[in-house]
Amino acid sequence: MVRRLTVLMVAVMMLAAVPALAVEPVKIGMITTLSTKAGYLGEEIRDGFQLAIDQEGGKLGGVPVELLVEDDGRKPEKAKQIAERFIKRDKVKILTGIVFSNVAIAVVPKVVRQDVIYVSANAGPSLLAGKGCHANYFNVAYQNDNLDEVVGQYVTEAGFKNVYLLAPNYPAGKDHLAGFKRYYKGTIAGEVYTKLGQSDYAAEIAALRAAKPDAVFFFLPGGMGINFIKQYAQAGLNQDIPVFGPAFSFDERLLQAVKDAAVGVKNGSQWTHDLDNPANRQFVTAFRKAYGRTPTLYASQGYDAARLLGSALKAVEGDVAKLDALRQAIRKADFDTIRGKFAFSANQHPVQDIYIREVVKTADGTYTNKTLKAVFEDHSNVYIKDCKLD
Repeated sequence: MVRRLTVLMVAVMMLAAVPALAVEPVKIGMITTLSTKAGYLGEEIRDGFQLAIDQEGGKLGGVPVELLVEDDGRKPEKAKQIAERFIKRDKVKILTGIVFSNVAIAVVPKVVRQDVIYVSANAGPSLLAGKGCHANYFNVAYQNDNLDEVVGQYVTEAGFKNVYLLAPNYPAGKDHLAGFKRYYKGTIAGEVYTKLGQSDYAAEIAALRAAKPDAVFFFLPGGMGINFIKQYAQAGLNQDIPVFGPAFSFDERLLQAVKDAAVGVKNGSQWTHDLDNPANRQFVTAFRKAYGRTPTLYASQGYDAARLLGSALKAVEGDVAKLDALRQAIRKADFDTIRGKFAFSANQHPVQDIYIREVVKTADGTYTNKTLKAVFEDHSNVYIKDCKLD
C-alpha cells in the first residue's frame, strides 16, 4: 500500500512539473489589397486591426489570436486562392480584410458555405446584402450605397439641380451611384463608368465640361481618386463646378497627395477622427502614436472589425468551433465602437449615423476632414427585404 502511494505521489509531482500546454491562438485570415496604387487601403485596414490586437498584448477579447495577412493584388482569382489556402492549410475559421467589392463577390459566397465566418471591414456589395446574404457573413463597415445616399440627400437639400456622375465599372461603382440617385431629387447630367484602376481622365473631364452640370458626384477610391482630383483641378473645373463624393475619395492619405485641389469638398462618411466619444478619442491617439499618421476611414473599419470579433471570441471563450454561438455573439455587437453607436440590421449590415464632412486645410498645413453634421441617424440599407436568413 505504501509503495502504491509513493508511486502515485511521484506521478503527481512529475505532472505538476510539466508546464501547461500553451493555448493555441485563434487564427484570423486577412485577405486585403497591399499592392497596386490602391495598396494603402489594405495597409490602413491591416494597421487598424493590428492596433486592436497590440492594445491587448496579442489578444482580442482576452483570447490569443494570430493574424495572417496576404495581398490579393486587387485580383479576384488570387484572393480565392488565398482564401482556400487559409481554410485548408491554416484551418482558419474567421476571414476579413477585402477592400474591393468584385473581390468580395468572388470570395465570400464560397467561404461562408464552408462554415467560415467572414467579417467585412470594407466592401459591402448589394449582392451580399440582398439575395446573396448568408448567416456567416457580417459587414462592420457599411453597405456600399450608404455613404452615397447621405450625399444625395445633402446635395438635394443644398439646391443642386443638375449633377454629373462618375464611378469605376465594377459592382461597387454601380452600387455607389445607385445610392446617390436613390436620395438625389434633381436631374442627372451624365452617368459615366470608367475602367477600374484607370489613371487618365482627360476624355471623361472633357465630356463632363461639355455637359455643363452644376455639380459632380464621383466615387473613385485610392489612386483613381488622386488622379481624377488632380486632373479636375488642372482643368480648372474645381473653380466653377463643385465636386461631392463618399469618404473613399477623400480619405486622409489621399488628401495629402491632392492637397488644395480638394479643400472645401463635402463628402459622406460614417466616421471621422473628430467624432467626440471616448472610444474614438483613444483610438485616434493610439493610432497616431503607433503609426505616425491620422487614421483613415479604412483604419477605423479595421479597428472596429477587430473589436467586434474580440467581443465574440470572449463570449465563446475562444472556441470558434461553436459556430452558432459565435454567430450570435457577433450579431449582438457588444463592443465600444469608435462610431459612438452600432448595431446590425436583419441582413447583418450596420445600423449607424452617417455624416457630411468637409475637407479643410489645418494651421500646420496638412489636409483633413471636419464633421459638419449627421444627415441620417440609425441608417440601414434597402436590401434587407431581399435577404432571407435561416
